[in-house]
Amino acid sequence: MRTALRRAGFYPEPSKNPLISNEFLHETLLTGARMKPNQTPGNNSHLDDPSRVAEIREKIRKKEFLRALYLETYSKYSACLKRCPASGQILELGSGGGFSKEVIPQLITSDIIPYEGVDRIVDATQIPFPDRSLRAIFLFNVFHHIPDVRAFFREAMRCLVPGGRILIIDPYFGWISSPIYNYLHHEPSSKSVEKWEFESSGPLSDANIALAWIVFQRDRAIFESEFAKLNLVSYKPHSPLRYWISGGLKNWSLASGSQFETWSKIDNALISLSEKFASFVDIELVKQTDQ
Repeated sequence: MRTALRRAGFYPEPSKNPLISNEFLHETLLTGARMKPNQTPGNNSHLDDPSRVAEIREKIRKKEFLRALYLETYSKYSACLKRCPASGQILELGSGGGFSKEVIPQLITSDIIPYEGVDRIVDATQIPFPDRSLRAIFLFNVFHHIPDVRAFFREAMRCLVPGGRILIIDPYFGWISSPIYNYLHHEPSSKSVEKWEFESSGPLSDANIALAWIVFQRDRAIFESEFAKLNLVSYKPHSPLRYWISGGLKNWSLASGSQFETWSKIDNALISLSEKFASFVDIELVKQTDQ
């Protein structure tokens, strides 16, 4: 598998420098993050540095194809809000360098990392909002970073009004994405772990990319048993290629903003053939109304 990926240009050649690990090569290629002079190769702690937010925001704004992906995500937020009760606040967890508030001005941005410009510093396992005060909670590429998702679900149920919704957009293990997540991506990934919880030394430096698959596919019966008041109303895999084409937060992109519609059609065509082509998934939960 790695040989084939290398020939296609998707997998780096092994490092011949004994001071530079192959893990460091994967990390640098996949995240586009620059190592600090005193940083140990293979150590992801730099990802938790709040000063990175200016660089992240600049990349999202300047890379038109990537920005279009973010706009599409925020349009999903807006569509979800139309299915939510009219009363209550709107919270985005892990807002990072995004621009959701420009699209939905009443939305409260938040992050566990104290990024400049976010409205609140919020830990998803200890949401500092009153009972029944939120009508929607949004997470874009955040769920797999939460080290205790059971605590998150408990807090979400407490904070949501009856009929309130959670929209999770997270990685999906499809035919295209699986080798990328398993062999190329800097974030940890394991579908075989028994527990949902994992040890975390930092909000971005630790994760399990397989977490959404574990909770909502492999262990769906467990989720439904433990959180019966959170109904899974939609599980929709999508986007086989577009994020990889965009280059993510790296400095390059394989397509311009004008090509976004074309690549969207290609992605949709692949999904129409099989959802197994997907690289991401939209998961929508709704809190049961009072009986």
